[in-house]
Amino acid sequence: MVEHKKVETACFNVHTRVLTLPMWEASSGVFDMLVGHEVGHALYTPDRNWLTEVKIPPQFVNVVEDVRIEKLMKRRYMGIAKTFYRGYQELSDKDFFDLDGEDISEFSLADRANLYFKIGNFIDVPFSQVEMEIINQIESCESFDDVLSAAEVLYNFCNRQDQVKTNIDNLDANQQSGGQEGSDMTPQNDQGDSSDEGEGNDFESEEPEEGESYGGTADKDQQQDNPADPPNTPPSGAGGVSDTVKTMDSLEQALKDLASMEGSENVYLEVPDLDIDKIVVPMNEIQETMNSSWDDYEDNIFEIPDGLYTKFKRSAQKEVNYLVKEFECRKSANSYARATTSRTGVLDCSKLHTYKYNEDLFKKVTTLADGKNHGLVFVLDWSGSMQYVMEDTIKQLYNLIWFCRKVNIPFDVYAFTSEYPRVSYDEDGKAIIKHDCYERKHGLLGIPEWFSLMNLFTSKCNAKELDFQMKRIYRLAYSFSHYATYRYPTGMGLSGTPLNEALMCLHKIIPNFKNQHKLQKVQCVILTDGEAAPLKYHREVQRPWDEDPYLGIGTIGPNAFLRDRKLGTTYSFDCEWYDFTKVLLKNLKDKFQDTNFIGMRVLESRDAGSFIRRYCGYFTPKVDKVMSVWKKNKAFSLTETGYDKYFGISATALANDAEFEVKEDATKSQIKSAFKKSLASKKMNKKILGEFVELIA
Repeated sequence: MVEHKKVETACFNVHTRVLTLPMWEASSGVFDMLVGHEVGHALYTPDRNWLTEVKIPPQFVNVVEDVRIEKLMKRRYMGIAKTFYRGYQELSDKDFFDLDGEDISEFSLADRANLYFKIGNFIDVPFSQVEMEIINQIESCESFDDVLSAAEVLYNFCNRQDQVKTNIDNLDANQQSGGQEGSDMTPQNDQGDSSDEGEGNDFESEEPEEGESYGGTADKDQQQDNPADPPNTPPSGAGGVSDTVKTMDSLEQALKDLASMEGSENVYLEVPDLDIDKIVVPMNEIQETMNSSWDDYEDNIFEIPDGLYTKFKRSAQKEVNYLVKEFECRKSANSYARATTSRTGVLDCSKLHTYKYNEDLFKKVTTLADGKNHGLVFVLDWSGSMQYVMEDTIKQLYNLIWFCRKVNIPFDVYAFTSEYPRVSYDEDGKAIIKHDCYERKHGLLGIPEWFSLMNLFTSKCNAKELDFQMKRIYRLAYSFSHYATYRYPTGMGLSGTPLNEALMCLHKIIPNFKNQHKLQKVQCVILTDGEAAPLKYHREVQRPWDEDPYLGIGTIGPNAFLRDRKLGTTYSFDCEWYDFTKVLLKNLKDKFQDTNFIGMRVLESRDAGSFIRRYCGYFTPKVDKVMSVWKKNKAFSLTETGYDKYFGISATALANDAEFEVKEDATKSQIKSAFKKSLASKKMNKKILGEFVELIA
């Protein structure tokens, strides 16, 4: 995972696998190069405490490891070589290594190696023959153990260079001061006379002749086998401090200057690991709740809603049959397109007589992909704003449920609510929250205790039980918009709009549902009439009066990101409040790529314009086009809304039963008008249902 934070330098936590990057104010070329370099460390630098394995300064290991990880990155990602080239070119042009006025030949071998492998394409970096052997050893490192070995060789070489340089400096200083007899730093000539300056000086540096290496008469092969042993005389360019690499210090300081420490700190949030069983209210519990509320009523109190339900069920069969027909047609077409034909290896006797001109005499078998392995998860908005469209939304839902039953597709229907009681009380009257469905930690999106998902319907029950449950939920939906003398069951009144909380639950519901029914494809349909408020997150703060950090609740702002560790993706919450749901849907779509997320929005006529403009933009040609479709068909579909397809459906059109009904004494014009109205309604339904089937087939 990658995090951008207000830090001066990049770092990678090998335990949590989180790469933290500064908020660099750099060009895209430098930024890409720096990120590529840090990703190389994340991929290839091992999780081990190597500081205990070697007794050399860490910078020398870093010099060599930088070479190895960039080599491996170029090998793995062929195009990244240009990224490194252009990035380092800009660093060289802007003197990130602080080379202005410096004689590179005077740098230590570690510094020159660092420059050579980073910006060697843009500056001339000199090496002696012996030094080049160490450079080659650094370049050939494949494993981290190779890195440690090469770094130790590099350090030992540089350290001995420093010792030689120190001896020379002390000698020069002693000679300039007149010298002291018997001093350890006074070189002796062959005659034992120290008065002849420069004669026989073992520390005098000379350029080697062609074919000769540094070290005078030292055996050349021996020096190649042991490049860590320095020559008797220092190579040109000896100098520096043995435990530091100043070019790395210069680069690190320059990169710190690029890091922005202003503005708000980025916040990275995650979906909690939910215990979904503590959130979902099972259907049998809902039935018991309704029984306890309604069993005392006489049957005639439900006469009106029950009659409307029976009438609707009968009239809906046309739409349901249309759905079934479309589904079977599209399923068959898709199965045919995915058909594969192969030879069986068994001779086809009916073709033997054609052996002279036909090479294919084997029987063939055609394999069709299974087209019935589907499943549907429905999420129903049970909020207060659904009061006057709930009955019509339930009708649309029932059409889809009956369709699923007819083609034998498993389904589950959940309604999100903030009203269902999730608190019990012990013998002392103390409240016990049954909804502790996840461990609260800093950086997790929050789900309040009052949130629940009511499992209203499931395909696991038999047809009779399902029909009875559908009738009772219809009674409830009818009572929201009509005067009814029966009360709501406890906790089943309309509530707030915890849609975003419900979407987080889908991270568990979808895979559980898929595994339970052994499905290949699961579709998710969300029926709602509006947007939900953004979530909050658990935030840990240190209060002055507390010894331990306090876990509170924070508001999600534009500096927040949703992070999915399993996918390795992040999603910005720098959006309008109503696009918060869109971010959660994008994460779900990335995680469940074989699932279509379908939105169904039931609209009052007065709300259609604002809804269309919200997702299509203001004063755009697309708005005019969608508005034209809406006025004509009272329905439309949108993309680029977070959903794979977002259907807008007129509540008024849904309320029509699509029945051709006229009075006995109706005139011809009245009959004609009723007939046109019926056809128009059926046309709208077929268009929307057809698009829906196209998504799920």
